[in-house]
Amino acid sequence: MKIGIFSESYKPYISGLVTSEVMLKEGLERLGHTVYVVSINLESFKYKYDEEEHLLLIPGIPIGIYDSRQTTIYPTQAAKIIKKWDLDVIHSQTEFAIGTFARLFAKRYNIPLVHTYHTMYEDYVYYITHGIFNKQAKQAVKYIAKFYCETTATELIVPTEKMYKLFKEQYDYKKNIHIIPTGIDIERFYKENLDTKSIEELKKSLNINKNDFVIIFVGRLGKEKNVEFLLEAHAELIKKNKNIKLLIVGDGPDKSNYLEIINKLKIKDNVLLVGKVKWEEIPYYYQVSNLFATASTTETQGLTIIEAMASSLCPLCIEDEAFKSMITDNITGIFFKDKKDYIEKVLYLIKEKEIRKKLESQSRVQSEQYSTTTYAKKVYQVYLNAIKEKRKEDRFGIVSKIDKKIRRDLL
Repeated sequence: MKIGIFSESYKPYISGLVTSEVMLKEGLERLGHTVYVVSINLESFKYKYDEEEHLLLIPGIPIGIYDSRQTTIYPTQAAKIIKKWDLDVIHSQTEFAIGTFARLFAKRYNIPLVHTYHTMYEDYVYYITHGIFNKQAKQAVKYIAKFYCETTATELIVPTEKMYKLFKEQYDYKKNIHIIPTGIDIERFYKENLDTKSIEELKKSLNINKNDFVIIFVGRLGKEKNVEFLLEAHAELIKKNKNIKLLIVGDGPDKSNYLEIINKLKIKDNVLLVGKVKWEEIPYYYQVSNLFATASTTETQGLTIIEAMASSLCPLCIEDEAFKSMITDNITGIFFKDKKDYIEKVLYLIKEKEIRKKLESQSRVQSEQYSTTTYAKKVYQVYLNAIKEKRKEDRFGIVSKIDKKIRRDLL
């Protein structure tokens, strides 16, 4: 099958969305499919087409939100290239400019369109409104999401039950919704696959000694991730145990704000704010840590939790529906309700080493269900459903070119 993935960002940019796309592409290619990616060039105002990698980058304009860019809704130069690919299905990963391009191109050439809804945009409108007309902005986001997904997509994918309920209960979505958690390359996080010497060198460079207990957070440093909660709680934790350190990996618009909070709380000796880390180095940061923590309630899935689990770390997460499909409380991780509860559970896990080891072991086992191959197989079935539905919708019998293997799968 020839598949086109349309997204607003791709490698070398690092984010949960990019991880999802890369893992899907690699998984589908292992299954024998040809996968093309259409995205925005985040580094220059030029077109870039890598035929070997099947990657087309379209020039975009900065929009003033972090380092995001947007393109025109139908770049004709890109359309000429994509037409030659003779795609069987288009998989859009965004509702905005590139997503609109995917929709228009799919409609013009009668190609089934599958869409994955990744982001709870209602939690991000403050980046645009700055607190003004938030209610109206959230209504607009709701309208855009429902319009794109219901009127243009043949099939819809969401990563968690939390997103499923959003569309069914709040958006009154009528079409099929497939819950498919994003897969990751879990084996690259296994401790046995990493260089022991490099782990020790990283500990030394971060000034982590054998008596330290390290809590790690990995993610974008934005308001929605609630890193401030972790910092405030850490100020209380170190009053009880001075050897607890908080390792924060990532970058974002609120980094300077967090530095101010760290200084204000006088916890800079116990907080390691390392900023952006190279993709290939991230597994090593998990391995110098003893516990993963997140207080974010805006996640649609939380890929860093899967990474932590594959790294044999116990995830300590705020109670949120997005995490409940991934974690079983007190078996593969632990939930907390508030700051007091968080502090108590950190101290409990430090004290009860054997219980923590059991949680770490079960976390590692749980992570195996998020392999890229499993992910790709599930998404491929959605593609087949989309092709079926497209054939039903087409009154004139005009369908995209489908090879013999796909015809057999459709029977």
